Amino acid sequence: MRVTEETMENFAISYPLERLAPLERILFIDIETTGFAARSSYLYLIGCAYFLAGKWHTIQWMAQNPDQEVDVLKAFFEFSRLYRYLIHFNGNNFDLPFITQKCAQHNLPYHFDQFQGLDLYKRISPYKYFLKLPNCKQKTLEKFLGIQREDVFQGRELIGIYHDYVQNPSEFAENALFLHNADDLKGMLQTLPILSYYDLFTQPVRARKVQANSYKDIHGYRRKELLITLSLEQPLPRPVLTTIGTCSFRGEGDEAVLKVPIYEEELKYFYSNYHDYYYLPSEDVALHKSIAGFVDREHRLPASAANCYTRKFSNYLPQWEILFEPFFKRDYKSKELFFELTDEMKKNRKAFSLYATHILQTMASTY
Repeated sequence: MRVTEETMENFAISYPLERLAPLERILFIDIETTGFAARSSYLYLIGCAYFLAGKWHTIQWMAQNPDQEVDVLKAFFEFSRLYRYLIHFNGNNFDLPFITQKCAQHNLPYHFDQFQGLDLYKRISPYKYFLKLPNCKQKTLEKFLGIQREDVFQGRELIGIYHDYVQNPSEFAENALFLHNADDLKGMLQTLPILSYYDLFTQPVRARKVQANSYKDIHGYRRKELLITLSLEQPLPRPVLTTIGTCSFRGEGDEAVLKVPIYEEELKYFYSNYHDYYYLPSEDVALHKSIAGFVDREHRLPASAANCYTRKFSNYLPQWEILFEPFFKRDYKSKELFFELTDEMKKNRKAFSLYATHILQTMASTY
């Protein structure tokens, strides 16, 4: 079995990983195999990155032939005893199940129960469309962040290189195998800032400034919009401009702006207890029976759920679930919800922070 270790001098991560766990207890892991199925292929390399004495390090164990697969597994689990948190890229679907199945094949008593896991792929993949990514492969994220690799091989190409290495060991093949895995490990560390987008959608945001704006659309009609400027706790590593539905998001660094349409129109508020109301057709409004009881019978009808409303002309903002009440609709069967942009609301910065979080979560779940 071949073992390599490297200290990454002057290597820094521009993401506060220590917020997730103590750095000295975190272990990054990536594996190399000759196929996807553990039963019919080999695990030939396990690589790890870890933080020690103020620096990042890597360690890799490689089986020089399939008979050393057990040695690689034993070495990894012996080393990992000191760690509590395991970070990987799509490891929940591949790396960890593959290792677990290999341990079972060799009757080794190892497992991952002692670890808390963090799958970088799982955290960022829900926001693929928001970030306009074709996929969420690690190399795609590295390209998005402008990260350059030394390794020039694809994972599938290394399978042939490894088989050749087993038959005819060479320095070129060995270096290629170690380098690919090392770049995967370093790539994981370098792509950690991508978690800033995960934080954007999962952590509350703060509205720093709120203002109304008017403009003419492409048809020359005057429109209104609300601009919510956000202060981001964690800076975004790359600028993002995304429009989903009627809302848009533009973020760069530690600041972002949400644009939301303001609807100036007449909307309806529907009373839930319609049995207590009469509907007045001539007025197109519902009144409580305590008041409408004085209206002539020929001018009133028992209210139904569909006509038990009052109408109001005002400025409204959209909401995609009931966040603020009272909520308004255009019609009874309409799925679009709105709330009134009142003078009181305009002064409530806390409410706009809550509203901005609501918009972001809606944008993230649109696809």
